[in-house]
Amino acid sequence: MRLKPLGHLSIGRDSVTKGRVGRIAPGPYTVAVKSFAELLPLDRDAVWHPYSALRTESPAYPVRCAGGVRLVLEDGRELIDGMASWWCAIHGYNHPVLNQAVRTQLDSMAHVMFGGLTHRPALALSEQLLALTPADLDAVFFSDSGSVAVEVALKLALQYWQGRGQSGKDRFLSLAGAYHGDTLGAMSVCDPVTGMHRLFRGFLPEQYFVQQPGCRFGAGCSEADTAPLRDSLRRHHARLAALVVEPIVQGAGGMWFYDPGYLRVARQLCDEYGVLLIFDEIATGFGRTGRLFALEHAGVCPDILCLGKALTGGYLGLAATLSCRAVHECIDAAPPHAFMHGPTFMANPLACSVALASITLLLEGDWQRAVERITAGLHRGLAPCRDLPGVVDVRVLGAIGVVEMAAPVAVDTLVARFVEAGVWVRPFGKLLYLMPPYIIADAELDTLCSAVVSVLS
Repeated sequence: MRLKPLGHLSIGRDSVTKGRVGRIAPGPYTVAVKSFAELLPLDRDAVWHPYSALRTESPAYPVRCAGGVRLVLEDGRELIDGMASWWCAIHGYNHPVLNQAVRTQLDSMAHVMFGGLTHRPALALSEQLLALTPADLDAVFFSDSGSVAVEVALKLALQYWQGRGQSGKDRFLSLAGAYHGDTLGAMSVCDPVTGMHRLFRGFLPEQYFVQQPGCRFGAGCSEADTAPLRDSLRRHHARLAALVVEPIVQGAGGMWFYDPGYLRVARQLCDEYGVLLIFDEIATGFGRTGRLFALEHAGVCPDILCLGKALTGGYLGLAATLSCRAVHECIDAAPPHAFMHGPTFMANPLACSVALASITLLLEGDWQRAVERITAGLHRGLAPCRDLPGVVDVRVLGAIGVVEMAAPVAVDTLVARFVEAGVWVRPFGKLLYLMPPYIIADAELDTLCSAVVSVLS
């Protein structure tokens, strides 16, 4: 097979001295890189973007740098970011505290395998997570992304029941409208009808689903609202390893906010029918709903908790799956006497260090007041959307604002108009939503909301 030339990268020959086989003398090496304009066609022809065709006319806007809540494009335009880079950059961009955490750790150790070794950043972060989450959760498993955190949770549940001699409990119950990630196990517990993964039906394990909670946040939860859940658990509990839910906020499946009473009943029913309860707080953790974790709205503890996204403040990929003692003690006691999962970059020291810095920054700041301020600004700024044609609902919870349309929107068209208005907002399906960094100023939030009203008008 003929090797391709590097093309956009070339290592200067003068800086490399040949030594013995398998050795290259130390640099410095010189790397020549093409200009961004020269590289941009490659983005269209060879680089996939999320949920996109490879060769598409949909533009990918080139970002040169970012700071605070603003993205700076290659042409110099600045966009106020209303997405917090898919909800993870809660402190904004280029934060000096988080930058320093990475630099300091980099001087010590960028990475080391977690198999048979350990290190201070992982232990300090574990201690912090266990201190912040409910006391019944007392073990932490680190992974690389939210989807994998969910995979870990599903495998923990399955291995738990195998350890108890009940291998027939090998299915999961999930909510209609759910989204839990893009890896295979996580896809199987996403909504199979309206979700993003219909293409893979028939290949994925077939799970059980129950209609999403109809009780709107703050409106209370009636017996009729929870009756379908009770019925599903009654009929299928012999096969069910766990109930998997996004507490309070169903995110990418529809940005639906439901009442905490539903979670309290879910906890009672799972205990009654002998089913584990898994909370996916990938999107809601670290203050997004106005509580540090969404489960606090209901005052209940799951058997397994998944965290990610804002965990590192948007700097590096890292997720955590926390479990209660009953789960990990059962797994330890039964053959093979180990939990069978182990990512290569598990507990990466750089990621753990910046995660610890991000959590410290959050807790030492007045994040509750910041989120309350954003809540008020979203209520005020998005209210005019209620009177616009095609809008069926406007809802706000914490630092999340949602405008739901009657029909799917033309994403590329709306994104282009938002860019022209100086903001970065990326709708999906029938939804336009804002989840800005917590550091956003009132004037910047007003600009975001005004842009949504203007574009929809």
